[in-house]
Amino acid sequence: MTSPTRLFLTAASLTLPLLAPAQNAPAAMSQRMADAFIAQHPDSIVIGSRKAARWDYEQGLMLKALERVWERTGNGRYFTYIQKDLDQFVQKDGSIRTYKAEDYTLDNLATGPALLLLSQVSVPNAEKYRLAAATLRKQLASQPRTKEGGFWHKKVYPNQMWLDGLYMAEPFYAQYSVLTGDQAGLDDVAKQFALIEKHLADPKTGLLRHGYDESREQKWADKATGLSPQAWDRAVGWYAMALVDVLDYMPAGNAHRAELIKDLQRLAPVLAKYQDPKTGTWSLVLGQEGQKGNYAEASGSSMFVYALAKGVRLGYLDKKYAAVARKGYDGILKTFVATENGALALNGTVSVGGLGGNPYRDGSYQYYLSEPLRKNDLKGVGPFILASTEMEIAQEDALGQGKTVGLDYYFNHETRKNAFTGQPEQWHYTWEDRTHGGFWLWGNQLRELGARTVPVPTAPTAASLKGLNVYVIVDPDSKKESPQPNYVSAADGKAVADWVRAGGTLVLLANDTANCEIKHFNTLAKNFGIQFTDQSVNMVQGSQFEQGRVDLSSGAAVFKQAKTAYIKELSVLALAAPAQPLVTNNGKVIMATATLGKGRVFALGDPWLYNEYTDGRKIPAQFENFQAGKDLGRWLLK
Repeated sequence: MTSPTRLFLTAASLTLPLLAPAQNAPAAMSQRMADAFIAQHPDSIVIGSRKAARWDYEQGLMLKALERVWERTGNGRYFTYIQKDLDQFVQKDGSIRTYKAEDYTLDNLATGPALLLLSQVSVPNAEKYRLAAATLRKQLASQPRTKEGGFWHKKVYPNQMWLDGLYMAEPFYAQYSVLTGDQAGLDDVAKQFALIEKHLADPKTGLLRHGYDESREQKWADKATGLSPQAWDRAVGWYAMALVDVLDYMPAGNAHRAELIKDLQRLAPVLAKYQDPKTGTWSLVLGQEGQKGNYAEASGSSMFVYALAKGVRLGYLDKKYAAVARKGYDGILKTFVATENGALALNGTVSVGGLGGNPYRDGSYQYYLSEPLRKNDLKGVGPFILASTEMEIAQEDALGQGKTVGLDYYFNHETRKNAFTGQPEQWHYTWEDRTHGGFWLWGNQLRELGARTVPVPTAPTAASLKGLNVYVIVDPDSKKESPQPNYVSAADGKAVADWVRAGGTLVLLANDTANCEIKHFNTLAKNFGIQFTDQSVNMVQGSQFEQGRVDLSSGAAVFKQAKTAYIKELSVLALAAPAQPLVTNNGKVIMATATLGKGRVFALGDPWLYNEYTDGRKIPAQFENFQAGKDLGRWLLK
C-alpha cells in the first residue's frame, strides 16, 4: 500500500474569514473551540501520535462538531474544512483511502454523516460522496453479528457489543436508511438499541456497562451476564449521544421512535443521579464516585450535557433536565476549559478506554484509571463543541416555543429525481432541501429559535392554516417551473387575509418576473397594499457581488443586527395602505411590512434566504444574509 498523502488546508485555502460577532460580542464557546481545533489541525486531522491522517472515528466526531458550528454561524470556513478533509480520502469512484472494509470495525462508520452532508449540498462531484456513503453502508450489510443480531464492535472482538459502537454506526445507518427509504434499516437500527438496553443496562443502578460478550469467553466478561465490570463514562456518553442523534431520523409515528425516547427517558434520571452535586461534572467510572483515584472526566461530562440539553430542546425529556445540563456545562467550563494564548483549550480527557486486545484490558476499575489524560483530545473537544451548541441554543429558543412556521408547498411545487432513490421529490425553497435553492439553513435557524417548521402541501384554507403562527409563500410556479402550476385564486387570497386578520404573520417572497408567477400572486398581495412590480433591480453580473448590495439600516425595526444583505434580481415593490416601506435603497422599496387586523405581513421580491446565500460558501462575508435570516425569524416569532 502506498504511504498516505496529506492535502494541506492552508490558511490561504480557507479564504472565507470568520464572521465578526455582532456588536463586537465575544464569539460563542462552540465557535471559539472550533477555531482552536482548526488552528491545531490546519492541514489534516492527525490523531494522537500518528504520523499521518487516516479514516478515523475521531475525524468523524470532529466533522460533526464543525457541521453544527457551520449551521449555527453560516460561516463557510467550517464547511470548507469538512470538505477538504473528506477530499483527502474520497476518490472519484467513491472509494475511501485508508479505509478497509474487511476490518469490519464500526468505528469506520462515524465519518459517514459527513459524507451524507456533502452528498446533499451543492458541491462539485457530489456523487462521489454518495458513493462513498454507499461503501460504508455495504459494510453494515455483512458486518458480523451476535446470534441475536447485534453488530460486533469489530471483527477482532468476536461476539461483543460495545456502547461505543452505537454512536459510531447508528446515526449514519439511520440517516442513510431515511435517505434511501429503507424501513428495514430503521428496524435494524432500533434492534441495536434494544439489544443494548436488554443486555448492558444494570437493573440495579440503571447505568450501562461498557461491553457485552455473548460468548462469555472474554476474561473481562461476567460468566453469568457476559458484562464487563464497570460503567465507563465515555462509553455511556457515546450511547447517550447516539440516542438523541438517531432520533433526528426516526420519522414521527414510527413505533421505534417511541422506544428510543423511552430509552433516553430511562437514562436521564440515572445521569442526574450520578452527577457530582458540587462540581456538576461526572466521574470517569460511574457508580464508583467514592473510590480512591476516581476523577472528573471531560469527554463523558460533555457528552452527557449534549444529550440532556438536546433531549430537553426537542421535547424528549422533562424540562427539569435543562438544569442538570446547565449545571454540568458550568462545571465543564470551570473544571476543564482554559485559555492559552487567546485560544480555548480543553483539559481532562482520558485518552482511551477499551476491552481485551494486547496488552489485555480487563475492564476493571484500576484499568480505566491507568489510562492517561490528554489536553485537547478530540474525543473531548468534539463533544464539548456539541454541548456548547446546545447550551447556546437553550439561551434563545424560548422565543419560538409552541409556535409553528408553515412553508407553502402548493403554489411552489417543483420536482426533481432523488439522488438516492431515483424517485420524484419536491425541491426548491423547501425546508428539507440542502442544495443551493433550499431553505434548510433558514428552517434550522427557526427551529433553533424554538419554533416548529412544517410544510403546507395544500391550498390555504381556514383548516390548513389553523395552528400556524407564521405562513411563508415563496416564488409561486409559472408554467416554466411546473407543467400544471397552482395559481393563487381569489378564494386563496381571502383565506390568507382572514387568517392574517385573526393574528397570523404572513411572509410573501416573490422573485423577478422572469422566474415567478407574479400576476396571481399580486391578487393575494393586494389585500395588504403590496404589489410586486415588473421592475427588477440589483442585476448582478457574474461575481460582482457589490451589485447585489442592500443596505438594511432603514429596516432596523426587523433587522436588529444585520446591516447589509445580498439580494440579486429582485422585484421592486409598489405600496398602498396599509403597507409601509421597511427597507428602501436608491429610492426603490425593497422590503415592506403591513398590519391587518391582529396580524402582520412581511414582503420582499426575492427568495433571498435560500442556502446559496446564507451558508457562507459563495458570497463575501460582509453580506449578512445568515444573520438577516435570524433577525427576520425573531421578528416573525415575537
